[in-house]
Amino acid sequence: MMRGSQTMAVAVRQPNGEILVHAETLDPRIYSGTVSRWPFLRALPMLWDTLVLGMRTLMFSADVALIEEEEVEFKGPVAWGTMAVSLVVGVAIFFVTPLLLVGLVDRYIPSSVLSNLLEGFIRLLLVVGYIWAIRFMPDIRRVFAYHGAEHKTINAYEAGAPLEPAAVETFSTLHPRCGTGFMLVVVVVSVLVFSLLGRPPMLWRILSRIVLIPVVAGLGYEVIKFGAAHQHNRLVRWVLSPSLALQHLTTGEPTLDMLEVAVKALQRVLADEDLAAETEKTTDQTGVAQTTEVIAGLPRS
Repeated sequence: MMRGSQTMAVAVRQPNGEILVHAETLDPRIYSGTVSRWPFLRALPMLWDTLVLGMRTLMFSADVALIEEEEVEFKGPVAWGTMAVSLVVGVAIFFVTPLLLVGLVDRYIPSSVLSNLLEGFIRLLLVVGYIWAIRFMPDIRRVFAYHGAEHKTINAYEAGAPLEPAAVETFSTLHPRCGTGFMLVVVVVSVLVFSLLGRPPMLWRILSRIVLIPVVAGLGYEVIKFGAAHQHNRLVRWVLSPSLALQHLTTGEPTLDMLEVAVKALQRVLADEDLAAETEKTTDQTGVAQTTEVIAGLPRS
């Protein structure tokens, strides 16, 4: 899946070998409206939309693999239900569980700072351990390889290299704007934010972790955005190096076939954004223009 400033596209290889490309315009209120220029506040709608797009993209790719093209849908109540359950489980495991574990030994910890540091350390272990464990699942390994294909393609485009699988293959699978780095930044920011709250009763601590998730996410988003804008600064690269290192767990070396799919998605976004710059698109009642096309393969030059 590739996302530009105005459009997004997802490319999936079908069982018959053809590449199915779905594209649609992004909500301009989120990506180019007034809220997009407000630091910290802009993170929430952008992150939510990214989460929704990511979930829909995964379900879309699964649909393509299982059913005929004419029946493929890019939305539905199942997607919303799956995302809601995933959010609840994620909050329970990565925000509440570390606090409950710390609560078992909290009486022996001499200060609230150390208590919050231990909580953050446990949260980091859970995040890294979870990612490490799911890497052994064949389907997840394949998803991570496609993740690497996305990064290689973006790195190639930003370097001005030809968008051809053979050329893209030489680039790194790491990228400073990756969501993996965002997860690590959120863990670090959460330690700083939660440390300001001291050590209130356990119920209030649990509620604070849940209520302050948007605050932590907003701060983390701004850190990632600043880092990406200053990625050539030596100090910034050093600070963000742990987040890049973590990407070794969430990316894999893709095949040329995977790179072909990633390149096709980016080419579609670039083409649509060029078109959007020249003329206004006709949209449906929801304000979203959608198109789907089947590509037999990339044009060879």
